[in-house]
Amino acid sequence: MMVISAAQRSFLPVLLVILLVPEDISCARFLVILPTVVKSHFIMLEPYIKALAGRGHEMVVVSHFPQKQPVSNYTDIVLDASLKGYRSGTGIAIEQVLSFKFPILNVFSLAKYGVHTCETLLNHPPVNELIKSDEKFDIVVNCIFHTECFLPFAYKFKAISIGVSTSVLMPWANYRMGNPDNPSYIPNLFTPSPGKMNFVERTVNAVTTVLYKAMYYFMSDCPAQKLVRQYFGQDTPDLADLARNTSLVLVNTHFSLNSPRPLVPGVVEIGGIHITRPKPLPKHLQDFLDGAHQGVIYFSLGSVLQAETLPDDKRDAFLQAFSQLPQKVLWKWEADTLPGQPKNVRTEKWCPQVDILRHPNVLAFISHGGLLGTLEATYNGVPVVGIPFFGDQRNNLANLAARGMGIILEYSNITKQSVLEALHTVLDQPSYRENARCTAHIFRDRPQSALDTAIFWTEYVIRHGGAPHLRTAGVELAWYQYVLLDVIAFILGTILIFVFAVRKLFRLLCSTRKVPKKKKQQ
Repeated sequence: MMVISAAQRSFLPVLLVILLVPEDISCARFLVILPTVVKSHFIMLEPYIKALAGRGHEMVVVSHFPQKQPVSNYTDIVLDASLKGYRSGTGIAIEQVLSFKFPILNVFSLAKYGVHTCETLLNHPPVNELIKSDEKFDIVVNCIFHTECFLPFAYKFKAISIGVSTSVLMPWANYRMGNPDNPSYIPNLFTPSPGKMNFVERTVNAVTTVLYKAMYYFMSDCPAQKLVRQYFGQDTPDLADLARNTSLVLVNTHFSLNSPRPLVPGVVEIGGIHITRPKPLPKHLQDFLDGAHQGVIYFSLGSVLQAETLPDDKRDAFLQAFSQLPQKVLWKWEADTLPGQPKNVRTEKWCPQVDILRHPNVLAFISHGGLLGTLEATYNGVPVVGIPFFGDQRNNLANLAARGMGIILEYSNITKQSVLEALHTVLDQPSYRENARCTAHIFRDRPQSALDTAIFWTEYVIRHGGAPHLRTAGVELAWYQYVLLDVIAFILGTILIFVFAVRKLFRLLCSTRKVPKKKKQQ
């Protein structure tokens, strides 16, 4: 009998990886452009970038978040401090986002932010040098987030274009791949109506979907087009044409949470791609969670909103409610001190959220409804009390509520009593925990991980020269052709002509019958 030594056994995983890597994949050179200062967007894509680098691809990453330690095959082009008025990796005061109560203001704000980002970064020396350079890239990865002005990089370098959506696809993004977005049953990003919609909801969804597309065109696309011609040259194609040349779109969603919808082959769901293997928690956090024999409530408003800017009455409402709970509370709080902090509340300026939610003693998650946190709660089967502020947060939390694993607590309704009622609902009713576990099982049950899925399809389009066979004929249609307005107009025109002709013929026949009768009377 052959005996395998310890050294040979340690080599087996490496050999398996070598055998599984497709032989016809040559290492490619990537340009990854992440212009937004929102750190969660970078957190989502970092595992994808590093995984590609680990497979031998050369990654050149334009972002506000350079690596702290050198990474093989990974080069940073740093944008830090290039956006005036926006600090990378820092949060914003809650008062600043309260004005975004209406979805239309979210779209307006995104458009304004996108144009400002384009104006600033295209003129930023490292980016400007890249525009003028003779570098060679095989693939350009762009973030689909109101920054279409970076699409010409793929055209300039004659590279394959890949788009990444850090959220549910924006209403105006589906045309890239000819992806269906029928508003009769597909809610747009800013419509908090998951699943089946009634007549009023369908009407609102249809009107707002068309409105948001028009707003995007006039407020974002048109200004960006002028900037593109200014920096890339007057002969640069229209942004709409460049967008339609996208070979692959990776979307940070999953049907278990974001509802099923039709997707063309070139649009691939990778929801949860940022959720990596478990990492050990810092000892003080591990001890805190292990010692919470009656459970822990985790409270975080994400990387953008600053919890320390909560008005005193809202902060005190939470603290008074927490003080009456038997559970411990772990609160992501940015300040050094928390006035009136109860004994059962611990604060941390930054929390390893995924690994905290993995802990079996975590019973509930108070969240603002950001997509990454929503996906993490879904993955770990943790019920959520959600406080939506802006953007896609209400939509994300509505999805959790529709699945029976979360409830929405309106910011305007935050009192000691409402906080206690919300927490007791998800803590004391077993259905929330059971539904969360069921959704987690569906979320995890897939043929390969989200990261492996993203890597496979990325290398697939490399192997097949951009994979034009994934493109549907809908990409080439004008908008009026896509919604069949030309066909409808033709059919209506034909019917009108037919009715007009029949009416004319009928009148002619009637008039010829009357003439002989008159003659006979004469």
